[in-house]
Amino acid sequence: MARDGVVRFIDEYAKRIVAPVRGGVNVTRLRPVTGSARFAVETEGGIIEASNVVVATGPYQEPSLPLFSDGLSQDLYQTTANRYSNPDRLPDGAVLVVGSGASGYQIAADLLKSGRQVHLSVGRHRRVPRRYRGKDYGYWQEATGALDQTADTLPPNFVPPLLTGVDGGRDADLRILEGEGTTLLGSLRGIHGNRLHFKPDLEENIAEGDKGVALFKRMVDAFVTDQDIGAPVDQQIPTATQPVAMSALELDVRAVGIGTIIWATGYCYDFRWIDFPVLDNSGKPRHRRGVTEIPGIYFLGLARLHKLKSAFLWGSGEDASYIAEHIAARK
Repeated sequence: MARDGVVRFIDEYAKRIVAPVRGGVNVTRLRPVTGSARFAVETEGGIIEASNVVVATGPYQEPSLPLFSDGLSQDLYQTTANRYSNPDRLPDGAVLVVGSGASGYQIAADLLKSGRQVHLSVGRHRRVPRRYRGKDYGYWQEATGALDQTADTLPPNFVPPLLTGVDGGRDADLRILEGEGTTLLGSLRGIHGNRLHFKPDLEENIAEGDKGVALFKRMVDAFVTDQDIGAPVDQQIPTATQPVAMSALELDVRAVGIGTIIWATGYCYDFRWIDFPVLDNSGKPRHRRGVTEIPGIYFLGLARLHKLKSAFLWGSGEDASYIAEHIAARK
Protein backbone atom coordinates (compact mmCIF):
# COMPACT_ATOMS: atom_id res chain seq x y z
CA MET A 1 0.00 0.00 0.00
CA ALA A 2 1.35 3.41 -0.94
CA ARG A 3 1.46 6.46 1.34
CA ASP A 4 -1.99 7.84 0.49
CA GLY A 5 -3.58 4.45 1.10
CA VAL A 6 -2.03 4.21 4.56
CA VAL A 7 -3.26 7.71 5.47
CA ARG A 8 -6.75 6.86 4.21
CA PHE A 9 -6.74 3.61 6.23
CA ILE A 10 -5.91 5.46 9.45
CA ASP A 11 -8.41 8.26 8.79
CA GLU A 12 -11.23 5.80 8.11
CA TYR A 13 -10.35 3.77 11.19
CA ALA A 14 -10.42 6.89 13.37
CA LYS A 15 -13.86 7.85 12.04
CA ARG A 16 -15.20 4.34 12.61
CA ILE A 17 -13.96 3.76 16.15
CA VAL A 18 -14.40 7.36 17.44
CA ALA A 19 -11.94 6.78 20.29
CA PRO A 20 -11.47 9.60 22.85
CA VAL A 21 -7.86 10.25 21.79
CA ARG A 22 -5.73 12.73 23.73
CA GLY A 23 -3.01 13.91 21.39
CA GLY A 24 0.31 15.51 22.31
CA VAL A 25 0.36 14.04 25.82
CA ASN A 26 3.67 12.54 26.94
CA VAL A 27 3.50 9.67 29.41
CA THR A 28 6.39 9.87 31.87
CA ARG A 29 5.65 6.97 34.22
CA LEU A 30 3.41 3.94 34.68
CA ARG A 31 3.17 2.78 38.29
CA PRO A 32 0.85 0.91 40.66
CA VAL A 33 -1.60 2.84 42.81
CA THR A 34 -0.77 2.23 46.46
CA GLY A 35 -3.34 0.05 48.19
CA SER A 36 -5.23 -0.59 44.98
CA ALA A 37 -5.29 -2.97 42.02
CA ARG A 38 -5.38 0.03 39.72
CA PHE A 39 -2.57 1.76 37.84
CA ALA A 40 -1.47 5.38 37.58
CA VAL A 41 -0.36 6.75 34.24
CA GLU A 42 1.62 9.89 34.97
CA THR A 43 1.61 12.40 32.12
CA GLU A 44 2.68 15.98 31.57
CA GLY A 45 -1.00 16.86 31.73
CA GLY A 46 -1.82 15.06 34.98
CA ILE A 47 -2.42 11.53 36.26
CA ILE A 48 -4.82 9.03 34.70
CA GLU A 49 -5.92 6.00 36.72
CA ALA A 50 -7.03 2.76 35.08
CA SER A 51 -7.71 -0.87 35.89
CA ASN A 52 -6.06 -2.00 32.64
CA VAL A 53 -3.24 -0.45 30.66
CA VAL A 54 -2.18 -1.50 27.17
CA VAL A 55 1.30 -0.31 26.19
CA ALA A 56 1.13 0.13 22.41
CA THR A 57 4.03 2.50 21.74
CA GLY A 58 5.44 0.59 18.78
CA PRO A 59 8.33 -1.83 18.34
CA TYR A 60 11.17 0.68 17.91
CA GLN A 61 12.03 3.31 20.51
CA GLU A 62 15.79 3.89 20.54
CA PRO A 63 18.56 3.23 18.00
CA SER A 64 20.76 0.31 19.01
CA LEU A 65 24.46 1.19 18.66
CA PRO A 66 27.50 -1.06 19.09
CA LEU A 67 29.41 -0.47 22.31
CA PHE A 68 32.49 0.66 20.42
CA SER A 69 30.65 3.45 18.57
CA ASP A 70 31.94 6.04 21.04
CA GLY A 71 35.52 5.23 20.03
CA LEU A 72 35.34 7.50 16.98
CA SER A 73 37.00 10.89 16.86
CA GLN A 74 34.60 13.48 18.26
CA ASP A 75 34.90 15.73 15.21
CA LEU A 76 33.46 13.06 12.89
CA TYR A 77 29.74 13.57 12.32
CA GLN A 78 27.58 10.64 13.40
CA THR A 79 23.84 10.10 13.14
CA THR A 80 21.35 7.22 13.16
CA ALA A 81 18.98 5.90 10.51
CA ASN A 82 15.90 7.32 12.23
CA ARG A 83 17.41 10.81 12.17
CA TYR A 84 18.50 10.72 8.54
CA SER A 85 16.33 12.79 6.19
CA ASN A 86 18.33 13.67 3.07
CA PRO A 87 21.94 14.01 1.85
CA ASP A 88 21.87 17.81 1.91
CA ARG A 89 21.69 17.80 5.70
CA LEU A 90 24.98 15.93 6.03
CA PRO A 91 28.49 17.43 6.05
CA ASP A 92 30.47 17.30 2.84
CA GLY A 93 32.44 14.19 1.99
CA ALA A 94 31.94 10.47 1.64
CA VAL A 95 29.53 8.58 3.93
CA LEU A 96 29.88 5.26 5.72
CA VAL A 97 26.58 3.47 6.36
CA VAL A 98 26.85 0.72 8.97
CA GLY A 99 24.11 -1.90 8.61
CA SER A 100 22.69 -3.70 5.58
CA GLY A 101 19.06 -4.02 6.59
CA ALA A 102 16.27 -2.18 4.79
CA SER A 103 17.13 1.22 6.29
CA GLY A 104 20.85 0.91 5.59
CA TYR A 105 20.23 -0.17 2.01
CA GLN A 106 17.70 2.57 1.32
CA ILE A 107 19.91 5.29 2.81
CA ALA A 108 22.91 4.10 0.80
CA ALA A 109 20.81 4.15 -2.39
CA ASP A 110 19.56 7.65 -1.61
CA LEU A 111 23.09 8.92 -1.01
CA LEU A 112 24.28 7.39 -4.28
CA LYS A 113 21.55 9.19 -6.22
CA SER A 114 22.79 12.49 -4.79
CA GLY A 115 26.29 11.83 -6.06
CA ARG A 116 27.86 10.98 -2.71
CA GLN A 117 30.65 8.44 -2.38
CA VAL A 118 29.22 5.65 -0.20
CA HIS A 119 30.77 2.89 1.88
CA LEU A 120 28.43 0.23 3.29
CA SER A 121 29.33 -2.15 6.12
CA VAL A 122 27.43 -5.37 5.42
CA GLY A 123 26.18 -7.64 8.19
CA ARG A 124 23.56 -10.39 8.33
CA HIS A 125 20.61 -9.82 6.04
CA ARG A 126 17.93 -11.75 4.15
CA ARG A 127 17.40 -10.82 0.52
CA VAL A 128 14.03 -11.47 -1.15
CA PRO A 129 12.55 -10.53 -4.55
CA ARG A 130 10.37 -7.43 -4.47
CA ARG A 131 8.05 -9.06 -7.01
CA TYR A 132 7.75 -12.69 -8.06
CA ARG A 133 5.39 -14.49 -10.42
CA GLY A 134 3.36 -11.36 -11.04
CA LYS A 135 2.78 -10.37 -7.40
CA ASP A 136 4.48 -8.29 -4.72
CA TYR A 137 6.50 -9.99 -1.99
CA GLY A 138 3.94 -8.88 0.60
CA TYR A 139 1.09 -10.46 -1.34
CA TRP A 140 2.76 -13.87 -1.28
CA GLN A 141 3.63 -13.53 2.40
CA GLU A 142 -0.04 -13.05 3.21
CA ALA A 143 -1.44 -15.53 0.70
CA THR A 144 0.83 -18.38 1.80
CA GLY A 145 0.22 -17.70 5.49
CA ALA A 146 3.92 -17.05 6.10
CA LEU A 147 3.17 -14.03 8.29
CA ASP A 148 1.00 -16.20 10.54
CA GLN A 149 4.11 -18.02 11.70
CA THR A 150 4.36 -17.67 15.46
CA ALA A 151 7.44 -16.15 17.05
CA ASP A 152 8.29 -19.30 19.01
CA THR A 153 8.84 -21.23 15.77
CA LEU A 154 11.33 -18.77 14.27
CA PRO A 155 15.04 -19.60 14.18
CA PRO A 156 17.19 -17.72 16.73
CA ASN A 157 19.08 -15.92 13.96
CA PHE A 158 15.95 -14.68 12.17
CA VAL A 159 16.32 -11.31 10.44
CA PRO A 160 13.65 -9.23 8.64
CA PRO A 161 13.68 -9.19 4.82
CA LEU A 162 15.76 -6.67 2.89
CA LEU A 163 13.20 -4.61 0.97
CA THR A 164 12.97 -1.24 -0.71
CA GLY A 165 10.18 0.78 -2.25
CA VAL A 166 12.54 2.87 -4.41
CA ASP A 167 11.45 3.27 -8.05
CA GLY A 168 8.11 1.60 -7.33
CA GLY A 169 9.71 -1.30 -5.51
CA ARG A 170 12.74 -2.92 -7.07
CA ASP A 171 14.87 -5.80 -5.85
CA ALA A 172 17.24 -4.86 -3.04
CA ASP A 173 20.51 -6.51 -4.04
CA LEU A 174 23.76 -5.31 -2.53
CA ARG A 175 25.49 -6.12 -5.80
CA ILE A 176 23.31 -3.47 -7.45
CA LEU A 177 24.64 -0.90 -5.01
CA GLU A 178 28.18 -2.07 -5.66
CA GLY A 179 27.66 -1.78 -9.40
CA GLU A 180 26.41 1.78 -8.91
CA GLY A 181 29.58 2.75 -7.06
CA THR A 182 29.14 1.70 -3.43
CA THR A 183 32.18 0.26 -1.65
CA LEU A 184 31.05 -2.83 0.26
CA LEU A 185 32.79 -3.78 3.49
CA GLY A 186 32.42 -6.61 5.99
CA SER A 187 30.91 -6.30 9.47
CA LEU A 188 32.38 -3.49 11.55
CA ARG A 189 34.19 -5.04 14.51
CA GLY A 190 36.06 -2.17 16.15
CA ILE A 191 37.09 1.49 16.12
CA HIS A 192 40.32 3.16 17.18
CA GLY A 193 40.25 6.90 16.57
CA ASN A 194 40.02 7.44 12.82
CA ARG A 195 40.67 3.80 11.98
CA LEU A 196 37.82 1.32 11.47
CA HIS A 197 38.35 -2.45 11.55
CA PHE A 198 36.13 -4.88 9.63
CA LYS A 199 35.64 -8.63 9.71
CA PRO A 200 36.58 -10.68 6.63
CA ASP A 201 32.97 -11.83 6.26
CA LEU A 202 31.61 -9.80 3.33
CA GLU A 203 31.42 -12.68 0.87
CA GLU A 204 29.91 -14.96 3.54
CA ASN A 205 27.24 -12.39 4.48
CA ILE A 206 26.32 -11.83 0.82
CA ALA A 207 26.00 -15.58 0.24
CA GLU A 208 23.84 -16.05 3.35
CA GLY A 209 21.61 -13.17 2.27
CA ASP A 210 21.12 -14.76 -1.16
CA LYS A 211 19.65 -17.88 0.42
CA GLY A 212 16.52 -15.90 1.24
CA VAL A 213 15.70 -15.53 -2.47
CA ALA A 214 15.87 -19.27 -3.14
CA LEU A 215 13.83 -20.12 -0.03
CA PHE A 216 11.14 -17.60 -0.91
CA LYS A 217 10.88 -18.81 -4.52
CA ARG A 218 10.53 -22.43 -3.40
CA MET A 219 7.78 -21.48 -0.94
CA VAL A 220 5.79 -19.58 -3.58
CA ASP A 221 6.29 -22.24 -6.26
CA ALA A 222 5.07 -24.95 -3.91
CA PHE A 223 2.05 -22.86 -2.92
CA VAL A 224 1.12 -22.12 -6.54
CA THR A 225 1.34 -25.81 -7.42
CA ASP A 226 -0.54 -26.97 -4.34
CA GLN A 227 -3.37 -24.45 -4.78
CA ASP A 228 -3.40 -24.86 -8.56
CA ILE A 229 -3.58 -21.12 -9.12
CA GLY A 230 -2.53 -19.28 -12.24
CA ALA A 231 0.67 -17.32 -11.73
CA PRO A 232 2.98 -16.35 -14.59
CA VAL A 233 6.39 -17.96 -14.62
CA ASP A 234 8.03 -15.36 -16.84
CA GLN A 235 8.72 -13.04 -13.89
CA GLN A 236 10.91 -15.39 -11.93
CA ILE A 237 13.85 -13.53 -10.46
CA PRO A 238 17.27 -15.13 -10.96
CA THR A 239 19.55 -15.19 -7.96
CA ALA A 240 22.63 -13.06 -8.58
CA THR A 241 25.84 -15.01 -8.20
CA GLN A 242 28.60 -12.68 -9.38
CA PRO A 243 31.25 -12.23 -6.66
CA VAL A 244 31.68 -8.95 -4.84
CA ALA A 245 35.00 -7.11 -4.84
CA MET A 246 37.58 -7.86 -2.17
CA SER A 247 36.84 -5.69 0.84
CA ALA A 248 39.27 -3.78 3.03
CA LEU A 249 39.74 -4.99 6.59
CA GLU A 250 40.88 -1.58 7.82
CA LEU A 251 39.86 1.93 6.83
CA ASP A 252 41.19 5.36 7.78
CA VAL A 253 38.09 7.56 7.55
CA ARG A 254 40.14 10.71 7.00
CA ALA A 255 42.30 9.15 4.31
CA VAL A 256 39.25 8.13 2.22
CA GLY A 257 37.36 11.37 2.84
CA ILE A 258 34.54 10.06 5.04
CA GLY A 259 32.83 12.94 6.82
CA THR A 260 29.74 11.12 8.15
CA ILE A 261 28.89 7.76 9.68
CA ILE A 262 25.24 6.67 9.70
CA TRP A 263 24.35 3.89 12.11
CA ALA A 264 21.61 1.66 10.68
CA THR A 265 22.16 -1.08 13.24
CA GLY A 266 18.63 -1.64 14.47
CA TYR A 267 16.60 -0.55 17.45
CA CYS A 268 15.97 -1.49 21.06
CA TYR A 269 13.10 -0.93 23.44
CA ASP A 270 12.95 1.95 25.90
CA PHE A 271 10.47 1.12 28.63
CA ARG A 272 12.33 2.82 31.48
CA TRP A 273 9.15 4.76 32.25
CA ILE A 274 7.35 1.55 33.27
CA ASP A 275 7.72 1.15 37.05
CA PHE A 276 6.84 -2.55 37.16
CA PRO A 277 8.95 -5.72 37.12
CA VAL A 278 7.76 -6.73 33.63
CA LEU A 279 11.06 -6.40 31.75
CA ASP A 280 13.88 -8.91 31.39
CA ASN A 281 17.57 -8.09 31.83
CA SER A 282 17.80 -6.78 28.25
CA GLY A 283 14.85 -4.41 28.71
CA LYS A 284 12.37 -6.50 26.71
CA PRO A 285 8.85 -7.05 28.09
CA ARG A 286 8.10 -10.46 29.55
CA HIS A 287 4.75 -11.54 28.19
CA ARG A 288 2.75 -14.24 26.47
CA ARG A 289 0.81 -12.89 23.51
CA GLY A 290 1.00 -9.45 25.10
CA VAL A 291 -0.28 -10.57 28.51
CA THR A 292 2.19 -9.97 31.35
CA GLU A 293 2.49 -11.57 34.77
CA ILE A 294 0.93 -8.46 36.30
CA PRO A 295 -2.88 -8.58 35.86
CA GLY A 296 -4.02 -5.54 33.91
CA ILE A 297 -0.72 -4.72 32.16
CA TYR A 298 -0.52 -5.60 28.45
CA PHE A 299 1.70 -4.96 25.44
CA LEU A 300 0.56 -4.61 21.83
CA GLY A 301 2.31 -3.95 18.52
CA LEU A 302 5.72 -5.32 19.46
CA ALA A 303 7.82 -6.95 16.76
CA ARG A 304 6.81 -10.63 16.65
CA LEU A 305 4.67 -10.22 19.77
CA HIS A 306 2.88 -13.40 18.72
CA LYS A 307 3.23 -13.74 14.96
CA LEU A 308 5.41 -12.26 12.25
CA LYS A 309 2.61 -9.83 11.38
CA SER A 310 2.12 -8.55 14.94
CA ALA A 311 3.84 -5.17 14.41
CA PHE A 312 2.04 -4.34 11.14
CA LEU A 313 -1.05 -2.14 10.94
CA TRP A 314 -3.05 -4.93 9.35
CA GLY A 315 -1.58 -7.64 11.57
CA SER A 316 -2.01 -6.21 15.08
CA GLY A 317 -5.80 -6.60 15.09
CA GLU A 318 -5.62 -10.29 15.92
CA ASP A 319 -3.44 -9.59 18.96
CA ALA A 320 -5.69 -6.69 19.97
CA SER A 321 -8.74 -8.99 19.94
CA TYR A 322 -6.95 -11.51 22.12
CA ILE A 323 -6.00 -8.84 24.66
CA ALA A 324 -9.49 -7.30 24.60
CA GLU A 325 -11.01 -10.69 25.41
CA HIS A 326 -8.52 -11.12 28.25
CA ILE A 327 -9.47 -7.71 29.66
CA ALA A 328 -13.20 -8.44 29.39
CA ALA A 329 -12.72 -11.74 31.24
CA ARG A 330 -11.15 -9.87 34.20
CA LYS A 331 -14.29 -7.87 34.96
